[in-house]
Amino acid sequence: MSIKFQYNKTSLQSLGKQLKVRERALPTLKNKESALRSEVKRAKDKAAALEQELEQELGRYDEMVRLWGEFDPSLVKVADVDLSVKKIAGVLTPVLDKIHFEVAPYNPFTRPVWFADGIAILRELARMGIEREVWLRKMELLDYARKKTTQKVNLYEKVQIPGFEDAMRKIKRFLEDEENLSKSAQKIVKTRQEQEVEV
Repeated sequence: MSIKFQYNKTSLQSLGKQLKVRERALPTLKNKESALRSEVKRAKDKAAALEQELEQELGRYDEMVRLWGEFDPSLVKVADVDLSVKKIAGVLTPVLDKIHFEVAPYNPFTRPVWFADGIAILRELARMGIEREVWLRKMELLDYARKKTTQKVNLYEKVQIPGFEDAMRKIKRFLEDEENLSKSAQKIVKTRQEQEVEV
């Protein structure tokens, strides 16, 4: 990306202002990037922990496979999931508030005794699965924002700030050369005038 500029003081001032803006913004962007990086790691770890917990819970009920064959899975449904939004380093992320389950009516006298426990188990497994999905979504959003912030940090650090500094250096040299030429021209004119006066 080449920076467009003109060889004059106005352009020099404009570049100086833009450079200051970027130099002031860079530390904030770096802090945001590191905060996002740690939040991404935290969300990833939480999702992995929930995944492991879910697998352990499912493993606990492996020996009850025959019983689950009797269970009617239509008894429990997820009716709604309440999510709120939390801002983390300027990024809106989902937060799980509440899960609403719909439990279909059943006759406890005609069904096995463990159906009530089965409903509680399914609710807990569903809660873990939904919570894991929320954490995964949070991780995706934060990671996307982190990548964008990293790109901006690299753009400022490696392209724009050096580009503005280089452009300002070129303008200053040009203006200094122009000033030196002007002074030299004035001296030549003055010398000629003095020589003409002497003659």
